[in-house]
Amino acid sequence: MLQVSAGPGHSWSVDINAHGITVDEQPFDWDLIDLGEGRYHLLYQGRSYAAELLEIDAATKTVQLKLDGQRFELQAKDRFDLLLDKLGMSQAASNKINEVKAPMPGLIVAIRVEPGQAVQKGDPLLVLEAMKMENILKSPGDGVVGAVKVGMRDNVQKGQVLIQFA
Repeated sequence: MLQVSAGPGHSWSVDINAHGITVDEQPFDWDLIDLGEGRYHLLYQGRSYAAELLEIDAATKTVQLKLDGQRFELQAKDRFDLLLDKLGMSQAASNKINEVKAPMPGLIVAIRVEPGQAVQKGDPLLVLEAMKMENILKSPGDGVVGAVKVGMRDNVQKGQVLIQFA
């Protein structure tokens, strides 16, 4: 079971199983036609909707979509997220980034950030060459770069701290 919300005062209990989908314990009957490239035609209770899937972030369990031209962001919480909320530990579960470590041994071939620079989740930080392939290491979350612990052409080991955040 999931708790899905679209902002304050708009939440639903959603259950997906072999028998279908229920929303707030009521069967959810809808027809969905995939139009390609993240676009869909939805028919629900005799009404037609144009839907476009903009982004899915599995890490934060969020979905951004447009429904008849109006943008929505849906946040899903599973039973573990709900338990953490109930115990008052939801903030403790959020990822505060402290550092980025080398995922494998390699050679630093580009540094794209500097201390004091604000970064957002997904921003490129470094390029690590390993096994003749360039790997772009991206920021795992929003933050401010505190220190870059490596230099250009440095050889690094797996698990070595590359960047620390303030």
